[in-house]
Amino acid sequence: MNILLLCLLIGAISVVHGEDPYLFFTWNVTYGTISPLGVPQQGILINGEFPGPNINSTTNNNIVINVFNNLDEPLMFTWNGIQQKKNSWQDGTPGTMCPIPPGQNYTYHFQVKDQIGSYFYYPITAMHRAGGAFGGLRINSRLLIPVPYADPEDDYTVLIGDWYTKSHSSLRKQLDMGRSLGRPDGVLINGKNAKGDGTDEPLFNMTPGKTYKFRVCNVGLKNSLNFRIQGHTMKLVEMEGSHVVQNIYESLDVHLGQCFSALVTADKEPMDYYMVADTRFTKTMLNGLGIIRYTNGKGPASPELPSPPVGLDWSLNQARSFRWNLTASAARPNPQGSYHYGAINITRTIKLVNSASKVDGKLRYAINGVSHIDIETPLKYAQYFGVADKVFKYDIIKDEPSAEAEDKITLAPNVVNQTYRDFVEIIFENHEKSIQSWHLDGFAFFPAAIEFGRWAPEKRRNYNLLDAISRHTVHVYPGSWAAIMLTFDNAGMWNLRSAQPERAYLGQQLYLSVENVARSLRDEYMMPDQTPLCGIVKGLPQPPPYGP
Repeated sequence: MNILLLCLLIGAISVVHGEDPYLFFTWNVTYGTISPLGVPQQGILINGEFPGPNINSTTNNNIVINVFNNLDEPLMFTWNGIQQKKNSWQDGTPGTMCPIPPGQNYTYHFQVKDQIGSYFYYPITAMHRAGGAFGGLRINSRLLIPVPYADPEDDYTVLIGDWYTKSHSSLRKQLDMGRSLGRPDGVLINGKNAKGDGTDEPLFNMTPGKTYKFRVCNVGLKNSLNFRIQGHTMKLVEMEGSHVVQNIYESLDVHLGQCFSALVTADKEPMDYYMVADTRFTKTMLNGLGIIRYTNGKGPASPELPSPPVGLDWSLNQARSFRWNLTASAARPNPQGSYHYGAINITRTIKLVNSASKVDGKLRYAINGVSHIDIETPLKYAQYFGVADKVFKYDIIKDEPSAEAEDKITLAPNVVNQTYRDFVEIIFENHEKSIQSWHLDGFAFFPAAIEFGRWAPEKRRNYNLLDAISRHTVHVYPGSWAAIMLTFDNAGMWNLRSAQPERAYLGQQLYLSVENVARSLRDEYMMPDQTPLCGIVKGLPQPPPYGP
């Protein structure tokens, strides 16, 4: 029996080769009954777990995950924040891969190249995320790379998110009928919500005097959340793969798709304490609770919860306080302090305006007037096999949207052609009354500004061109705009989407095609052998191999 097969049968195991180490996992994805808010409902489990298992890796590890789809519909996982260097083949989006058919399996194989930090994975197909199957994915620094804080006593993953008691299939039907999901039913912390009656088991334990690292990710469906720990402060140390200036916070706004890491010291009276996650910017506030217990605790948590912050201004001011730690070493391609993004000439400005409207009486969400639709043939496959013209058209949206773009919505695959290695400015302008959160696969970018009002070229005078945090999500407040800057130095087909699954499902997403025009292995890996094909490329002969 070869070593790969043996490891896949065992489950999660690390094997050291001459190259970077491998981590092997086997996931059986099934339906199961769960009751996170006290109401039995159909959930989606990984190896019987809800939430799914944590992936604990180290910079440059190769991750191999054999996924068995035991659901009754196609399934696909995406790895939120993993940049998939030269490898959009494993990104796990409908534009880059075929889904796993029911009753079959697929093995994802990717490397967490030049990254550290806190991330998560989730199923991107058919609103499956509303049923579970999400989990934490951490990338630890290699031992030779210094970290700008002492090793914590322990390292905890905290997955917070709003939740619906309806099944994922019911929610999907609701969207297909042209109706919004409406208000969630509650908020979960690691798949649970403490009752607060003294019977709750702790999610985490802390020893007095010790310091712990909490990785907090918003894996929800609808709302930004405010996270805090009763009686304790948090020292922010990392955000979506970047070490940050270590400020102290009593609470943190965590928007959809975002992950923060904070250090918490057990320096209070030994007892139980609540973790609290409240919805933000909503008329009716929902909250989730979880218990932290001191190992020598002598009493239940106080019922008096810390008050949540109020208003957009508070949140904006906190967001502006986040800064990249330029003196810290990290697993990034550029040496520390050398990536002066503010001194690079902008070659293109793309302005993206989100909107909501109805098409044939059904709700759709759009970017610059185009509501994206997924098609049977993955966009990347069509491009690779030279049949893109039969599947989609490039650049059906303009870099500067017209005023009419918000009124009339067109349904089509939305693919923007982007030149490899160009340095680009993207403006997100939100004319709606709800907060938006955006995620970009394949890259980290620099959020140079978030401001109220409309963007104009003279607003560049207010950009942070020195120490904006390198990250993969950005939020945009109602009636506001945000500007990000990045180099498109990762060839592939990359999804830019709303981090709110309802909006992404109903069209608020697009793909950025960073084509490997030279067809060089220096810029991009070839399609992996034995890759399952679907759509019009099924049965086509393989294209010529890439050159050196």
